[in-house]
Amino acid sequence: MDQLQTKIRKTTTMSQTEQRKRTVTFEDIGPAEKGTTPDEVVIALSPGFGEISTETLSGISHAEILRETMAGIEEEGVSMRIVRVYDTVDLGRMGLISSNLSGSGISIAVQARGTTLIHQEDLLQLDNLELFPQGPLLVPETFRAIGQNAARYAKGESPAPVTVENDPMTRPKFQAMAAIWHIKETERLGEDRGQVELDVNFS
Repeated sequence: MDQLQTKIRKTTTMSQTEQRKRTVTFEDIGPAEKGTTPDEVVIALSPGFGEISTETLSGISHAEILRETMAGIEEEGVSMRIVRVYDTVDLGRMGLISSNLSGSGISIAVQARGTTLIHQEDLLQLDNLELFPQGPLLVPETFRAIGQNAARYAKGESPAPVTVENDPMTRPKFQAMAAIWHIKETERLGEDRGQVELDVNFS
């Protein structure tokens, strides 16, 4: 437990340093349409990602985790798009919606607090390929591996699931803050906007 807490503290310190080096801005470029590229991965961001905060609950920069996720996809040589889902804050629903937008049927959904999953279009909303429910335990390297695995699924491969440490104290420790963030994200819902494709710029 002490080793895990030390790792989280070190990661938080590292991410705060990285955050000073890298920022991300988003520009809406229009409604997200169904993709036609057969190896495409869609990364779906929640309404408040990069908006209600610029980092996850554990202090990892949104710019850093998005860039690492994209880098993992790029390393596998497949294409990607970034969309923001405005009509739900539910992670499973985000995954279902975005996987149906993806040319390959594979997507990654990420909430502002860091909770993430990999989804496939023919799965039910509450089902998924890989789920990462303890957002505060996810480090930048985890997001890179998530990007890699999603790309491998898009290529028709069956990769070994990304391994993540488990800490039963994570939920009670961050539960109150997570509830506040959920409320803030809900306030940003816009069902009339649906899903919007984003142009992402890092600096």
